[in-house]
Amino acid sequence: MSRIELKNIVKKYGDGFPAVNDVSLDIADGEFVILVGPSGCGKSTLLRMVVGLEDITSGDLLIDGKRVNDLAPRDRHLAMVFQNYALYPHLTVFENIAFPLRLQKGKHSEEEIRRMVHQASGMLELDEHLDRKPSNLSGGQRQRVAMGRAIVREADAFLFDEPLSNLDAKLRGQMRTEIARMQRRLGITTIYVTHDQVEAMTLGDRVAVLKKGILQQVASPRELYEQPVNLFVAGFIGSPPMNFLPARVSGSTLHLPHAEVTITGDLVEKVKGKDVVIVGLRPEHIKDATVETTPEHAVHFTAVVDQTEWLGNEQYAYIPFDADRAVRDKLDELDRELDGEGMHPQLIVNLDARSRVIEGDEADLAFDPALMHVFDPESGDNLTRDDEKAAQIAKDSEAQRRMALERAKKREAAKGGAA
Repeated sequence: MSRIELKNIVKKYGDGFPAVNDVSLDIADGEFVILVGPSGCGKSTLLRMVVGLEDITSGDLLIDGKRVNDLAPRDRHLAMVFQNYALYPHLTVFENIAFPLRLQKGKHSEEEIRRMVHQASGMLELDEHLDRKPSNLSGGQRQRVAMGRAIVREADAFLFDEPLSNLDAKLRGQMRTEIARMQRRLGITTIYVTHDQVEAMTLGDRVAVLKKGILQQVASPRELYEQPVNLFVAGFIGSPPMNFLPARVSGSTLHLPHAEVTITGDLVEKVKGKDVVIVGLRPEHIKDATVETTPEHAVHFTAVVDQTEWLGNEQYAYIPFDADRAVRDKLDELDRELDGEGMHPQLIVNLDARSRVIEGDEADLAFDPALMHVFDPESGDNLTRDDEKAAQIAKDSEAQRRMALERAKKREAAKGGAA
């Protein structure tokens, strides 16, 4: 296990454009950190610089306090799992897993190699496939072989580059669980790259959100969801995504497309002098007031539903609105940054499964204004972020991470004693 520190890391190519721009990140021993962002944000480039497959233009990369910028990949003691698995088609599963051990000529006896391979294959439920070739395996099995090869190296850290992107949705869910379980069991420092924010939210102890090579926020999944620092992070994290609504400012009142909200305290001062702000509302924070209990201070409004989707345990309602011209360009820019399709803006509401709202209905909806976010349309900053709450979430998340690692160690120790 090891601690990995990135200090002001920059990567520039021949044209001088910074693919990664001044990224600093401190990854604790045994921590599972996700690098996430839309296509072209620099996340894979950053990972390749850590493992040594890309040169670092400037900045320092430290592993356990030692600067490794100029070390070859083989000397960094890191194990990488690639998107395309990188298996040898002519070798059996056993030999694919054993390959990094055989490269260390003379270091391991045949008996040791067999023991280490069987230990990894047992952990990944590959024992019955050890004599098969990769071409006879499913995508999920191939991914587990690639993970087994990383495990036997006994590396100081695991690096994953979009390892599940070639799998179908059901298998991705299963493999997410397996990777999370394996990481806890081994307690090994892990950096994982994905463009899928669901993977990021379910796997990581902390998530680093990148945009155009610049680190936007690094925090626990819960902090990113509840206390995003800006418009981009708020829009990227969450499925369905956060609703962004233009709001005209009139003293202590925000005029949204379908409702008016009275604001108080510091927020009144923060929006003073602005004509328009952007209000963010999560779909699940908007309720069907006819079937769900709403707080006393809830904001009620009615709106005609354009489309609904029923999923059994929940349903979604879609309500189009006209974006204020003053913020339309900003919302369009955000949509492009989030790899959107530039669709007509619409309010997404996550309704209780008991709701009977259908297309064409005028729905009676409500939301708690304490749960809404308000963003500066020019800077994108979250004007309602609560730094104290964010700090408490970070503290709680770190305590939970340490507790989970301790539990995993005790379970492994108990298994070893039983054996």
